[in-house]
Amino acid sequence: MILAAGCVLWRPAASGRGIEIALVHRPKYGDWSHPKGKLKRGETLRECALREVREETGHACEPGPRLPTLRYEVNGEPKEVAYWAARALDGSFAPSREVDVLVWLPPADARARLTQPRDRELLDALLSATAR
Repeated sequence: MILAAGCVLWRPAASGRGIEIALVHRPKYGDWSHPKGKLKRGETLRECALREVREETGHACEPGPRLPTLRYEVNGEPKEVAYWAARALDGSFAPSREVDVLVWLPPADARARLTQPRDRELLDALLSATAR
């Protein structure tokens, strides 16, 4: 089992109305997704999620509610990814070999850009959690 964790990263919109969602582009896969990555030895899932957000987006974040855990297969091997909603704090993005682009989009635009349908479910979960 591959264990991983990530966040649906958000920030208040610059307009003052609503929020924006961070999506990362991974050139290796040609996809748009939420920041996530594999668990390192001795690391908790939450620690992994926060580290991956920092590594992939350049931003620190404040974790919020736990979101659904996704389960799927990668090359025939089961993978489980734990997610949190997380508000972006300070930081700035620098492109890397793993993530070459970071975009901040309104939720509807983020939904349209996400490559995997399962990532849209996470966006919906975040919107439900922040609407309370």
